[in-house]
Amino acid sequence: MVRSGFIRLAAGLACLCALLALPARAQTETEVDLALVLAVDISFSMDTDEQALQREGFAQAFRSKLVHDAIRGGMLGRIAVTYMEWAGSPDQKVIVPWTVLDNSESLMAFADRISSTPLRRAQRTSISSAIDFSVKLLEESGLNATRRVIDVSGDGPNNQGRLVIEARDAALAKGITINGLPIMLRQPGYLDIPDLDIYYRDCVIGGQGSFTVPVRERDQFIEAIKTKILLEVANLMPAQPLIERIQSPPRTNCMAGEMQWRDRWSN
Repeated sequence: MVRSGFIRLAAGLACLCALLALPARAQTETEVDLALVLAVDISFSMDTDEQALQREGFAQAFRSKLVHDAIRGGMLGRIAVTYMEWAGSPDQKVIVPWTVLDNSESLMAFADRISSTPLRRAQRTSISSAIDFSVKLLEESGLNATRRVIDVSGDGPNNQGRLVIEARDAALAKGITINGLPIMLRQPGYLDIPDLDIYYRDCVIGGQGSFTVPVRERDQFIEAIKTKILLEVANLMPAQPLIERIQSPPRTNCMAGEMQWRDRWSN
């Protein structure tokens, strides 16, 4: 009995010593300053030129020295990012899986994977499903992140799936921040809404330090994306008031997209 006890004690001490001998990076490889989901609209309302600009904007952002410096300036000096595309409620696809970015080589490789993936388009617009899918990605990532952020970009309102405010509020309840990049490069037409930036502000974004960066001109597109990524990585805000969604009621119709589709099929 005594011999058996000594064997178990020795085995336990050996395991403990092995753990202590691991490099510090191996013990903390899942700890990051930021876990960021890039949720990118690929619905048919986005033409291929807009999609190409959007891809190039994200790729350039992660090649930017300013973004590299912002990552290094974090407490841990590393973030984790995944790039996913979405359209209607059944259509969400991870293009680049979770990747830890902690040096120039990893950032450049991440940017190359974004820019090298073939473009695709799909039907309908379900921001709510994109948010729900992004929340699941964050919860199943295995990451220990100081901040968790979903970055939603799109050019139209939610018109499929559950209500966008329901998905948003569920994400906020988990401590996740949602930021927005409303894309308004053309005059509002069929199934568009005129004030998409206000819709995003009132119905989509929320959480600690949430913000939107609207894009109104084609030549602003790439720079707007780079600015937005930099602000998210550096945990900064643009020069605009903080908007707390849970404490104040929406000031715009958060069912605008659903009503457009209802009216379309009822006529």
